[in-house]
Amino acid sequence: MAEIDIKPKGTAPIQFSVMLKNRSGALSSLVRLLRNENIQVIGLSVQDSKDAAVVRLVVSDPDNTMRIFMEKGIPHTTSELCVVALTEAGNGLASALETLRAAETNVDFAYSLMPHPEGKTLMAMHLEDSQFGTSVLHNAGFKVFYEEDLIR
Repeated sequence: MAEIDIKPKGTAPIQFSVMLKNRSGALSSLVRLLRNENIQVIGLSVQDSKDAAVVRLVVSDPDNTMRIFMEKGIPHTTSELCVVALTEAGNGLASALETLRAAETNVDFAYSLMPHPEGKTLMAMHLEDSQFGTSVLHNAGFKVFYEEDLIR
C-alpha cells in the first residue's frame, strides 16, 4: 500500500459560520457588508430554525472578512475545509465520497461552491480530519483547491 502524503500543498480554505436572527433581510445585509468591501461570497450554506439561522460562508478574502467581523462585532467561528473539483456531478461526487469512506474518514457536512472561473464544479467538505482527507483525495487524483486557488 502506498504511503499517503499528508503535507499541505497550500493554505486550507476557511469557512466562516455566523448565527443570524431569522428575520427578513439579515442574510442580504451580511452579504452586502462583505460586497461593499469587495469580498465575494463564493460558497454559502444556510440552516435555519424558527429563531435563528447558521450561515456558513466561503469568501474570496478571509483575512479581510475576519477583520470586518471583528470590527463590527459579528460573532463567528472559523473552520478548515477541504475543497475538491468534481468532473461529473453524480460519478465525481460518488467517487470522492467512496475514496473518503475507504480511508475511514467522515464527512461532517458538505455543500457546493459558486462555479469557479475555470468552470469547475467545487464541493466544500468539512471532514473529521481535514488535512488527512485532503491528502487522501489529492493522492487519489482529485484536484484539491486551496485558499490561493479560490481567491478571485
